[in-house]
Amino acid sequence: MILRMPLFRTRRNKFEAALEDAAAEVAREGRVVLRNIGWVSAGVTALAIGVVVGRELRQRYKFNRRTPYDNYAHAGDETPDVEFGVGI
Repeated sequence: MILRMPLFRTRRNKFEAALEDAAAEVAREGRVVLRNIGWVSAGVTALAIGVVVGRELRQRYKFNRRTPYDNYAHAGDETPDVEFGVGI
């Protein structure tokens, strides 16, 4: 094995070694990009699940905490388009 190794690298061997190094670097960068994309998509998915679950829990909480007066809040209103909270 040692007898078959060249003592001096020829120009072609240097070029091939540089190509192999460049290809390895590109492959490494590609893995890093894909890994980052995976982490971002996992984070966005967790955020979306949290928003949906939080909204559902809030709606259930509000539904369970209603009072009998909530059914009759606008019982005597003359106009159907009641606006409130305007501050006027």
